[in-house]
Amino acid sequence: MAAKPLVRVVGSLNIDIVTVTPSIPHSGQTLTAISRSIGAGGKGANQAVACGRAAFISKTEQDLDVEIIGAVGADDPQFHSLLEPMLRQSGVGTSGVAKVHGAQTGTSIILVDESSNYNNSILFNPGANYDGMRDLNQILSVATATAWATASTRLPDVVVMQGEIPLETTLGLLKHFNEETNKTCVVLNPAPMFPQGIASEALMGLAVLIVNESECIQLAQSLGINFLRFESTNDKLERPQLDHIANHLQQAAGIKNVIVTLGSDGAYFAAQSGLKNRVLSAKVEKVVDTTAAGDTFAGFFAAALARHIGAGGVLQNFDLPSAVNFANLAAAKSVQHSGSMKSIPFGYDLA
Repeated sequence: MAAKPLVRVVGSLNIDIVTVTPSIPHSGQTLTAISRSIGAGGKGANQAVACGRAAFISKTEQDLDVEIIGAVGADDPQFHSLLEPMLRQSGVGTSGVAKVHGAQTGTSIILVDESSNYNNSILFNPGANYDGMRDLNQILSVATATAWATASTRLPDVVVMQGEIPLETTLGLLKHFNEETNKTCVVLNPAPMFPQGIASEALMGLAVLIVNESECIQLAQSLGINFLRFESTNDKLERPQLDHIANHLQQAAGIKNVIVTLGSDGAYFAAQSGLKNRVLSAKVEKVVDTTAAGDTFAGFFAAALARHIGAGGVLQNFDLPSAVNFANLAAAKSVQHSGSMKSIPFGYDLA
């Protein structure tokens, strides 16, 4: 039996502590919170769950293999009690998760302010996401399966990365997997965007870049791309600006496919073939929680790409518009439910 296409997600694993409060307390003030919840999170884990769930073509069958590479604190119980069960129930292999002694599992403390339409403030402690993800050689050996004595030495069809691990590690992985001789396609979603941006030479040969509007603007500015922006408190990019930035990213930075997610306005894509267009967002009756929308989009998109590459397809012939539409539908499904990982749909939910 032929091996299934393989996606490896390299990224962060966090514990999210969410507190809903009447308002954000000021210095010296104590408030009574409305609620508190603890759950699994991290952009790497979220996108791995999205990839894994996208692979479920029925309730019992996956057409992709999905694995996550990351790090957690060796002495923290939350990986085994929260993160690992969620990942495995979503069809994600966890043997690539390192347990780091002397480090804490990454944590996000999220304060949700009821008085300001439930806007949130976040304190992020990267912990093992940084402490355990600096050894590039070790991470590469796991990403290419050479560190797994019990696994076949399989190169992934798709590698997915975000912005919650050290920049130096990300750059090293990009340099390795973006080589023309390497069949692996990288999907990079630099969220949050690294403060210094990413140098254009590091992006050369990248298969797919996925950014939202604010990340797109940050990246464009860090690369010195000059573009006119309409005055808007929402930093909305108009079609001419999107085309201009995409042209620069493809021609000067060597990125093959560019996708800009636009929230309720859908997504913009610029394909390697030269095709550029917008895909409208699916209609949603009621938006409940947008937390996981971006990660759901990235995961479902990566799953579509892995199916194509794993079946012997080449990137040049990839149906980018259909993949963007598939990811859009999944993201729209996710915003209709609360919670980050819990809101991510399964592939069969979209049938």
